[in-house]
Amino acid sequence: MKAFNQLKTFERILDEYPGDTPLGKFLPGFYRQNKQMGSTDRRIANRLIYNYFRLGRAIPDVEPQERLFVAEFLCNTQGNSFLSHFKPDFAACIGFSLDEKLTIVKQVYPGFKLTDVFPWSSELSPSIDKEAFLKSFFTQPDLYIRILKGCETQVKATLTDAAIAFREETTHCLALPNGTRLENIFPNQHWFEVQDLSSQQTADYFRPNKWEHWWDACAASGGKSLLLHDLQPDLKLVVSDIRESVLANLRERFQQVGLIKYQEKILDLTKTVDPELHDYEFDGIILDSPCSGSGTWGRTPEMIAQFEDYKIQAFKNLQQSIVRNVVKYLKAGKPLIYITCSAFKAENEDMVDFLVNEFGFKVEEQATLKGYEHKADTMFVARLSQTVST
Repeated sequence: MKAFNQLKTFERILDEYPGDTPLGKFLPGFYRQNKQMGSTDRRIANRLIYNYFRLGRAIPDVEPQERLFVAEFLCNTQGNSFLSHFKPDFAACIGFSLDEKLTIVKQVYPGFKLTDVFPWSSELSPSIDKEAFLKSFFTQPDLYIRILKGCETQVKATLTDAAIAFREETTHCLALPNGTRLENIFPNQHWFEVQDLSSQQTADYFRPNKWEHWWDACAASGGKSLLLHDLQPDLKLVVSDIRESVLANLRERFQQVGLIKYQEKILDLTKTVDPELHDYEFDGIILDSPCSGSGTWGRTPEMIAQFEDYKIQAFKNLQQSIVRNVVKYLKAGKPLIYITCSAFKAENEDMVDFLVNEFGFKVEEQATLKGYEHKADTMFVARLSQTVST
């Protein structure tokens, strides 16, 4: 009976889900309307709906509940009563390797193709291992935190006392189980920032110098600016975004770490910003460009169902329009740090080629940050500079 009720809840969520909203925003509202659901009910409902979307666009002609059973089989490594009730044959093989499970699924559903999970594998950046990337969708990414300097001992001790397992990626970067309720463990402390591993790694390409003037052009809630400030607190910093709401979040985060000396601007970078920046010249620009976000869909697998092919070119066009209005404020010979959380070549290597061919930039370094190898997001970063005139 319990498994049957869990299936009915899943079907209600899938039926009511509008499809153009992140699950993370839709589900809290659903639970508010269904207050009879306890914490265990919500946790299981979350698992089922997220696992369902992890199947991407594979076996589309199969009934949703059957697709859910396949997803539960591929995404779990330990048995559960739900799968045991509906698919005991699958449940008996739950401890098999993913490759073995994929073979079983193919036998039961001959139309299953791994390439249908994420049907844009031909569009991926060339350095990405396509098969490994596709298989990563069946694994929930970890929760990563960046510990502020001087707080390492307190954070690790508190997690240990709370019996929370963690993995040290670096001295300041910890991986935690996804879903860890950090607000319950650290109710009043500001000892860390929640930030994905790959996002933290982009800081390796900044290399700012003391007293320089930097611009975080698409700052959002300020994650890259905080990395920059951590590397070099004695900078003159300008942050901008088109959204006032995310800049409000940025202000709160900056205040918590004591970053108070900066300028903030609301800018639409698809249009000229000369009236606001006509007398500015920067020693470094971080352009964490708006993108498809395809490198983060392991966290938001519902995006696979929402995405359409034409959007790849649309994002590339958007990025080109933004670049045109950003690069003219960079001093010659100084770095432009181009970043996306996309796995698509059109938004990554092709955009670097655009910067080289259209504006004479030189590529100092570029890399695909392969988060799929670390239960993290996949991102792209390039450090470029324009030739100094002689």
